[in-house]
Amino acid sequence: MAINDLPVDSIPSSGIKPNRNFEHRFFAAFAAVFVIAVLVGFGPTFYLKPLFNTPPIPRAIIWIHGFVMAAWVVLFVAQVYFISSKRIKVHQKLGIVGVIIAPLLVVTGLFLTIAAAKYGTAAAPPNIPPLSFMIVPFGDLLVFAVLFAAAMYYRKNSPNHKRLILLTMLCVLPPAIARFPGGLTDSFGPLWFFGVPTLLTIVFIGADTWRTGKLNKAFLVGGAFLVAAMWLRLPLSSTPLWLDFATWITS
Repeated sequence: MAINDLPVDSIPSSGIKPNRNFEHRFFAAFAAVFVIAVLVGFGPTFYLKPLFNTPPIPRAIIWIHGFVMAAWVVLFVAQVYFISSKRIKVHQKLGIVGVIIAPLLVVTGLFLTIAAAKYGTAAAPPNIPPLSFMIVPFGDLLVFAVLFAAAMYYRKNSPNHKRLILLTMLCVLPPAIARFPGGLTDSFGPLWFFGVPTLLTIVFIGADTWRTGKLNKAFLVGGAFLVAAMWLRLPLSSTPLWLDFATWITS
């Protein structure tokens, strides 16, 4: 998951390779799990739609954002592969593509969020007003943008960069798992679609600290920001400040 921050000279040479191998295996496993989560959540209504008898997609912005999101997932998987295969220069050059896709993901997501609030969406809980629910995807986009910007700022600091990229993927996980079949979202609500990423964030930071013997401050601050932003947006969703903003941006 993360390489050791200590100077190489202070670590026995026999201990470096296993750490890096573990990191590569972790990211590969996380990439596989993330792809599965996206397919389970969005497969029936988008990516695997021909295999399911689901309603037609009503607006073009859904197609556009869906394809941009798919590009982001493919890029993440490719970057994990290039790092694992030690093709570092290819990984670095491909990072330019990420700088292009990430803003497109935010912009198309914002247009989709506004359209969903204005015209309605089957993904929104029926008992929550559209303008109040809008804070959930809007918050996801804001947090994603901040974490990705931080990851780019630390692009030459590999330990910080990798941890922050991991957090950006956890940030975009809730929309997928909120659509899991089995009525999990209906039964547990935010405890499900925010609880799982929160738990993963805590476990990843704790395990990383235990494994490396050092708490990475960027990981801690980024993780705290991610978790706080998830849960604080819920009480803010019905405040006059948010509702006035949501009314203005959707008008």
